[in-house]
Amino acid sequence: MEAMEEELKCPVCGSFYREPILLPCSHSLCLSCARNILVHTPDSESPQSRRASGLSSSDYDYLDLDKMSLYSEADSGYGSYGGFASAPTTPCQKSPNGVRVFPPTMPAPHQPHHHSSGALLPPPPRHQCLTCPQCHRSLLLDDRGLRGFTKNRVLEGVIERYQQSKAAALRCQLCEKSPKEATVMCEQCDVFYCEPCRLRCHPPRGPLAKHRLLPPAQGRVSRRLSPRKISTCTDHELENHSMYCVQCKTPVCYQCLEEGRHHSHEVKALGAMWKLHKSQLSQALNGLSDRAKEAKEFLVQLRNMVQHIQVTQENSVEFEACLVAQCDALIDALNRRKVQLLARVNKEHEHKLKVVRDQISHCTVKLRQTTGLMEYCLEVIKENDPSGFLQISDALIRRVHLTEDQWGKGTLTPRMTTDFDLNLDNGPLLQSIHQLDFVQMKVPSLVPAPPMLQLEECCTHNNSATLSWKQPPMSMVQAEGYILELDDGNGGQFREVFVGKETMCTVDGLHFNSTYNARVKAFNKAGVSQYSKTLVLQTSEGSFSRMSANLAAEMSATLAAEMSATLAARLQVSTLPSPLDFLQHSDQEACVSPVDNQPGVPFFYSARCSYGKPTVDIKKLVAVAWFAFDPGSAHSDIIFSNDNLTVTCNSYDDRVVLGKTGFSKGVHYWELTIDRYDNHPDPAFGVARIEVMKDVMLGKDDKAWAMYVDNNRSWFMHNNSHTNRTEGGITKGATVGVLLDFTRRTLTFSINEEQQGPVAFESMEGLLFPAVSLNRNVQVTLHTGLPIPGFYTSRASIQS
Repeated sequence: MEAMEEELKCPVCGSFYREPILLPCSHSLCLSCARNILVHTPDSESPQSRRASGLSSSDYDYLDLDKMSLYSEADSGYGSYGGFASAPTTPCQKSPNGVRVFPPTMPAPHQPHHHSSGALLPPPPRHQCLTCPQCHRSLLLDDRGLRGFTKNRVLEGVIERYQQSKAAALRCQLCEKSPKEATVMCEQCDVFYCEPCRLRCHPPRGPLAKHRLLPPAQGRVSRRLSPRKISTCTDHELENHSMYCVQCKTPVCYQCLEEGRHHSHEVKALGAMWKLHKSQLSQALNGLSDRAKEAKEFLVQLRNMVQHIQVTQENSVEFEACLVAQCDALIDALNRRKVQLLARVNKEHEHKLKVVRDQISHCTVKLRQTTGLMEYCLEVIKENDPSGFLQISDALIRRVHLTEDQWGKGTLTPRMTTDFDLNLDNGPLLQSIHQLDFVQMKVPSLVPAPPMLQLEECCTHNNSATLSWKQPPMSMVQAEGYILELDDGNGGQFREVFVGKETMCTVDGLHFNSTYNARVKAFNKAGVSQYSKTLVLQTSEGSFSRMSANLAAEMSATLAAEMSATLAARLQVSTLPSPLDFLQHSDQEACVSPVDNQPGVPFFYSARCSYGKPTVDIKKLVAVAWFAFDPGSAHSDIIFSNDNLTVTCNSYDDRVVLGKTGFSKGVHYWELTIDRYDNHPDPAFGVARIEVMKDVMLGKDDKAWAMYVDNNRSWFMHNNSHTNRTEGGITKGATVGVLLDFTRRTLTFSINEEQQGPVAFESMEGLLFPAVSLNRNVQVTLHTGLPIPGFYTSRASIQS
């Protein structure tokens, strides 16, 4: 019951109510407190006269009064109004409960009013106004004053029962601060007094001498045994309340009804309305009780949360250690990357030095040759034999012009700048560091669903693979991007090859004759989805055929059309115009479907045909490595034509051009026809790594393996080492063949379909690109997708 104590205390004095009166606003006040905050105003300062005189309420704004309609003066004898304020000189103070109250105004000294004739006039009438300290409604009292308010006997009874339930000693009811223990109780006044308050407020003289003073305990028993006073009408003190006016919401007596004050109002029996309102209050308490129960449960939940947070805080040391470990791992990764970048800078530095030193060496040799030629020519000029001079002069003049041309464009230009062309792009990393934050741990519903690979749009071509995917049709969560992963072609670990918003990706530079596993997942701010089903992709096999192109061309159009229609349906290809095109696409039909929802299990579609010959496996018919020269990596002096299949040069110096496709597995064969061959130059043919030097003959450095040939003989060259001089050269219209066999790790050359010399190089490995070096006197055309020549298949059969 202690929580109820605040409901039992007066908002003005802060103590338990003493003789509480009920205001029309349903709030209560001690009778003495109400008397203390009464405001007396002359009739000329009444609210009506103020409004008539035009005075604003801001002139008396120390009271915060609400505007409200007048109460029925016929029912209660007093009214309320808005905008009323007492004299502005009255100070404001706060009660112990924090409610703003206004002390009584001191009456102004009586100034007699004189008539013009000199006669004294009576003082102007005064009004009494009371402002509720809780809701600040102003109440205008009638002639009865505070006696017009109903006594709140229910509140008195509740306070009495509450005080009786307290086991502590009875306290004085008149002490303002820290009530002392009561020593007596006046039976007539019904008030407990301490000794100082009794001497001050209840002296034993005059009429008070006849009052009966009892000990506190006896007085409490006497108060409990005394009969409950019956409520009487405030207008008719001799009449008890017997009825209840529904419109006025107040108890009335029989005489009030006889006088017609509640004429035409609905009036009901007091007992019936008492029971009805008790029932309504009980029902309202049921709902409030439910809310209180919920509030208690909520408080229990909050206290449990406090305990959980405290436990979490105790475990925060482990969490902080994990956070520090994660940050340290990031720092370690950054330090490792720093070491790698520094190594790259050092490598770039060494590379620049090597290139410049090589150019110095090359230029020194050429300068020594030029100087020797100049000195020889000067000595020849000194000869006085005209016939002997004329015998060699033409050749010397051509050599001088040729040597002069060799010092032409680009020869005296540094191949390398002194500046480092490296600029560290740390912007994305800094942005990622700034965005480093904690993520929600439990948001599974916000993570996108795994994507679906669109099998009908996935295919391979040469050493490239195209994959397409989409979100599931019923997916309600939007994906912000996708991550495509492929393994290394040997069943190794997956690696990211694409991150972005697109739903289709082509991956180039894969190994020939290799099986790759591919998978894709989606992501958004909430997290990353599960992986899609694994897709198995087979790249082209390369030149691994024993069937010639002529045999393939002999296949009937009917057979090609029938089989191409089958594959076109699987590959989404509208037409396959020729048997060779059909054979090219036939190698792509494999491995575009997972088996029975089992990720990682390849499914192969074996297409076979028969045309007057034994059954032939389509996948082993013909080469599918089709490529052209690459303008992006070639020397700037190289001139391209015929869709990058034909190349020449605008310089007398040798310049290198690479093929667009690199090889690391399988068997590959291509040919180059000599379209133009003037002045017996030495073009070179072979393979090279991507970083090969582009401004010297192929084979001068350790990044290329080549055969260079003139009109009479050929040599093999690697790292500027010449070996295996072989008779037989080239002319216009000749064909040079290059056969790279990774299965035997060999490189072999041919001229006009005849093997040129022995096997040129062995232990071939790594990623190698077709390569050619030539000058302005040579033009060649590239032919790819060719079968293995007969000289090689015959030798392979003999070896096997």
